[in-house]
Amino acid sequence: TTSIRTQIKRMKNLFLLFFFINTFLTFSQDNSGSCASRKAAKTWHTKSASLSLAEIAETEKYDVHFYNLDLNMNNISTNLSGSVEIHAKALVYLDSALFELFESLLISEVKVNGIAVTYNRVSNKVRVPINAQAQTNFVIKVSYAGTPPTAQTNPLGGSGLTAGSSPSWGNKVVWSLSEPFSAYEWFAVKQSLTDKADSCAVAITVPDSCKAGSNGVLENVVPLGNGFTRYEWKHRHPIDYYLISVAVAKYVEYNVFANPQGSTAPVLIQNYIYDNPGTLPNFIDEINETAEFMELFATQFGPYPFADEKYGHCMAPIGGGMEHQTMTTQGFFEKTLTAHELAHQWWGNNVTCASWCDIWINEGFASYSEYLMLAALYNGQQANHMTQVHQSVMNQPGGSVWVLDSLNEARIFSGRLTYDKGAGIIHTLRYLINNDNLFFAALQDFQSTFSNSTATGLDFKNHVANFCNINLDAFFEQWYFGEGFPTYQVQYNQVGNDLLLEISHSASMPSITPTFTNPISLRLFRQGQADTIIRFDITSNSQLFTLSNFGTLTGTIGIDPSNWIINANGGVSADPTLGLNDPTLAILPLLEVYPNPSAEVLNVKGPNEKLTYIIFNALGKTVKSGAFTAQTQIDIQDLPSGTYILKCSSVSGQNFIKLVTIK
Repeated sequence: TTSIRTQIKRMKNLFLLFFFINTFLTFSQDNSGSCASRKAAKTWHTKSASLSLAEIAETEKYDVHFYNLDLNMNNISTNLSGSVEIHAKALVYLDSALFELFESLLISEVKVNGIAVTYNRVSNKVRVPINAQAQTNFVIKVSYAGTPPTAQTNPLGGSGLTAGSSPSWGNKVVWSLSEPFSAYEWFAVKQSLTDKADSCAVAITVPDSCKAGSNGVLENVVPLGNGFTRYEWKHRHPIDYYLISVAVAKYVEYNVFANPQGSTAPVLIQNYIYDNPGTLPNFIDEINETAEFMELFATQFGPYPFADEKYGHCMAPIGGGMEHQTMTTQGFFEKTLTAHELAHQWWGNNVTCASWCDIWINEGFASYSEYLMLAALYNGQQANHMTQVHQSVMNQPGGSVWVLDSLNEARIFSGRLTYDKGAGIIHTLRYLINNDNLFFAALQDFQSTFSNSTATGLDFKNHVANFCNINLDAFFEQWYFGEGFPTYQVQYNQVGNDLLLEISHSASMPSITPTFTNPISLRLFRQGQADTIIRFDITSNSQLFTLSNFGTLTGTIGIDPSNWIINANGGVSADPTLGLNDPTLAILPLLEVYPNPSAEVLNVKGPNEKLTYIIFNALGKTVKSGAFTAQTQIDIQDLPSGTYILKCSSVSGQNFIKLVTIK
């Protein structure tokens, strides 16, 4: 599955010249990883590979609410003809409107509100006179024809529309793939992530032997009687420019239905599969699984966003998939790939990244959805999957999830950083929240709040922090904006019944992110007892902990046994001198817990100051918490028998950990 993940997006030419595009304004990078400083820096990034900052500002003077594409295509050549209507509203007085259309596509006529106008065109940039007052609607209709560019003829994009043959099945296909900057290579468009159209219509006239797939509902199939058939699709949900799609081939249609939670009727899963006797039988079981995946994700992310229309697939010879809204373009069917692209309907389509800097909103969550699917439906496979994710990230020492170079397509779609590290840090966030019900409720609330719109990584951070009442500043500074990963080392010393532990870590990119303050869990074995997983809060690169009344340590200490954190293991060793001369240990005996074992109450005495307590079960889940001064009595009658971890924290910064047994 590692190779599948890294192939999910198309691999355009890796010699792209983005690093030398001088539309960037330079700024100094704050190595501390401050969220505020990075957010300020991000506003200087351009949003287009072909427009200047001034031209981008010009396009922001109007708001697109509908695209109407009417195209003539076939499955052999990318040559196309037809028209595009851009329905929009002037946000200020608008003398002219600027949009993009690649220069190899020749314009025969432009109309504004039904009247032919004279326009100005320089390369890919087209300006048409509008003369509209603020809040006035207008329609631009562009009639055009030609052959879209390839990666060779447009090295800064290319292949927005591609013709190819399946190497496995031999079928000829023409398909679109506009992400991130290539929609203008095949239709007239405003390429702004934050300006979603309210809806779109795509009509494709193709030879009778072909079918044409697109977004939304297939409202009409019209035989024209001249050897051609017109497929009329309509999508009535907000959609970003790069998610509008076409695919033309000799297809057969195969449909299944899902019954996801929150939908009032079964949801159609409409599949356009190569018209080849062996293709559908080869993939039918994997296609059928799409319904189970949708039903699962609806319980985790909220209702399927486009349940009133459909989901589906159009096959095309690509190495993975592209999550076109309601109808993914996919090269083959395999469970992690299919789950990934389906999850994009929530993460990327319903809520879209507001900037290519924050592609994590799309790809990190779709990648983590592969793990969620395996955990729910292929239990036992998810652990190896996450191990592969972590190993991929640690193949190199640096790199942030946040994308500094937002015009560098190879960096935007980095398999190691955007996909794998993006998924890995969501797994860590789940560990931080430490409550799956709360974690998934937060995801659902985020989907609901930002539905049909766009969001940044900081939008997600602030929303989840508020929803879960958790401070995520350090987590985002270290794991999202920061670089690298920790390597943990543990030293221990047995002193009577007490176990002394020193947990330390080094960072792979210490000049950028020197310290990782996420908690870390250790698996500990006690003589005569089942193994216990204890969670330790980390505030520095080296910390000493004492487990009072632990008993006798046996077996090997396990670092991060459930693999929640992207980390390397620096080893575990015994140190008979550990803690013997540490003055901070003198305060530890001040914490008393009795009776222990107990069946009804725990009496807790600590230093004469305010303290908070948390009781964790053996899996590290919080089962009780509270606050007290100096001493308290905790009712434990409602807790099942077993071993628990009691952690008390004082306002002076001391942490006390004791193992307690409930009878």
